[in-house]
Amino acid sequence: MKVTLLAHTPDPERVAAAAARQCYSKFSATKAFADLSPEDMRRLLRKIISSGHLSVLEHASFTFVIDGISRACSHQLVRHRIASYSQQSQRYVKFDELEFVVPDSIAKDAEAGRAFADCLERCREVYRGLLERGIPAEDARYILPQASPTKIVVTMNARSLLNFFELRCCLSAQWEIRRVAEDMLALVKGVAPTIFEKAGPFCVSKRVCPEKKYDCPKWVELYKNGSRDGGTGGSQAN
Repeated sequence: MKVTLLAHTPDPERVAAAAARQCYSKFSATKAFADLSPEDMRRLLRKIISSGHLSVLEHASFTFVIDGISRACSHQLVRHRIASYSQQSQRYVKFDELEFVVPDSIAKDAEAGRAFADCLERCREVYRGLLERGIPAEDARYILPQASPTKIVVTMNARSLLNFFELRCCLSAQWEIRRVAEDMLALVKGVAPTIFEKAGPFCVSKRVCPEKKYDCPKWVELYKNGSRDGGTGGSQAN
């Protein structure tokens, strides 16, 4: 699996901050974009994020190339509808070589690994045989399993990404899409550190656990003293 940040809105934090400043000023975003100091920009972004005025973050977008994930993972990914997707086609692309995605739980079990590999090899053989018989690729692909690798280009705005990270960086998320989300988060933090400084699962971004899994290793790591504010008192989220 490889996640690459292909492109993004130039100076995404300044764009979002300028949009926010215009909402509360008689001056245009053009002036705010030029005049905001880095410290004022960071202060404004933190204020609008903490207040929930997240619509201004939609002006900053990020485009990723995600290579080598399974079809099982991409099906989860495209459920996030406030985004744009361009996926490698199994209809128009013939896969002469298929390196399937193998979950660690199967790879670590010798017997399960052999059975899994045998099944995948049979899928390869049947797929190639169908193509050799002149079966269209759009029909031959029906034999390809969820483990089939794919490539996909994904574009999301910053607001959608914050929601995506809350859902998919969580330890309750399926392992493959969680790895994708974690890699995406690391990349956007490099170009928009203030917007994404508190991004992550709900226990990080909102200091709550919607699933109330207070024995979750991540929750225990963050709030093992029973507090959500770093102090010695307080209580767990309801």
